Amino acid sequence: MQVHPARVRLLSPHPPGNGPVVLWLSRDQRVADNWALDYAAERAKETGTPLVAVFCLVPDFPEASARHYRFMLAGLAETETELRARFIPLRLLIGDPAVTMPAFLKAIAAGCCVTDFDPLRPKRAWKHAVARAFPRALTEVDAHNVVPCFTVSAKREYAAASLRPKLLRLLPEFLEPFPEPPLFPAGNLAGWAPVDWAATAAVAGTDQAVPPVSAPRPGSAAGLARLRRFIEDKLPDYAARRNDPNADATSGLSPFFHFGQLAPQRAALAALAAKVHAPAGADAFLEELIVRRELADNYCHYEPGYDTFAALPAWARKTLTAHAGDTRPYLYAQKELEAAATHSPLWNAAQRQLVREGRLHGYMRMYWAKKILEWSASPEAALATALHLNDRYALDGRDPNGVAGVLWSVGGLHDRPWANRPVFGQVRYMNARGCRRKFDVDAYIARYPA
Repeated sequence: MQVHPARVRLLSPHPPGNGPVVLWLSRDQRVADNWALDYAAERAKETGTPLVAVFCLVPDFPEASARHYRFMLAGLAETETELRARFIPLRLLIGDPAVTMPAFLKAIAAGCCVTDFDPLRPKRAWKHAVARAFPRALTEVDAHNVVPCFTVSAKREYAAASLRPKLLRLLPEFLEPFPEPPLFPAGNLAGWAPVDWAATAAVAGTDQAVPPVSAPRPGSAAGLARLRRFIEDKLPDYAARRNDPNADATSGLSPFFHFGQLAPQRAALAALAAKVHAPAGADAFLEELIVRRELADNYCHYEPGYDTFAALPAWARKTLTAHAGDTRPYLYAQKELEAAATHSPLWNAAQRQLVREGRLHGYMRMYWAKKILEWSASPEAALATALHLNDRYALDGRDPNGVAGVLWSVGGLHDRPWANRPVFGQVRYMNARGCRRKFDVDAYIARYPA
């Protein structure tokens, strides 16, 4: 089974050479259900050359802490074990990928390099640097989205309503079963020693101010197990219970998607197969998994300033600017918000959940971000604070979904104008009374005491 050509695009004008094929793992850090690995294996087998996988570890990645590195490195150790079982070596490079990748490709006289798709600026800058320095083909494969981001649309879509019909039209073509992971001759491992993960852990995640969390357990096996439990136990009631943060009704899969330990397409196939037994739950989950998640990728891919006030819709910028001088009922510095030191027990509980568990229920994340807007000196400051706290503490931070979620909550991204009110202007408003109509607020607050 060949990788669909629409999942693939060239990032450099250079032709491939005769040397080894290098798979540069980045966003999608898994063996099974990985279109980038499948494509790299196709190239290696066609040319009769070795296949080598590489991961570039950046010890001081912005906003990343021991919490993120521990989850990622544990998953990568599992990935290496699975790769070596299929006689594919994994080489770990430490440092700036713009420097380490070209040097490695030159050292082994690589014939081509295959990598996975990521719409965020740091990864795009690395690829641009490698494309300039590497005189052979650099190819990108979208192994993250069900419908490739650069195929479904050639522009920034302004709402789910405009992207949804494009996705639905292409889903029958792209929502296909995965092949078995590639298998190489044992000689493909010759000369490649296993990674020393204990030594690696000592140079990454030195920011211990945000400690690791005990759950969820990282890795592809844990991600697949969590997916199975969600489909069997929670999907039937998902549509009715997903907005209750006390119900434990959500999938909990976002960290596995973020670190590429689980393919969103695998989750989509599982939900689609269960639709006959849980139609409402499957439809609600697939809308979030495919339409909303891929809308976030579309936004970050086609909007260079995706995390700035200037990227908000014109109506939102206008209304927020008009109300920028409104008196705030409370005004908190970023450190006060980080310490959950506000007047609101509900907001403080949400911030404590984020800090302690590395996650925040989707409904609570909306409330949490909107209150940051209400209690910040300006909408620009609110965006910066919400993005910083989300990226620093959430296991699924530093992700297009998080960016789009914050900008939706604070600045009306992918939304429409609502009734005009102080501070918010026409941006959708939320308050604690509305939360009380949705769920047992007191029970939620009791779970996260000071």
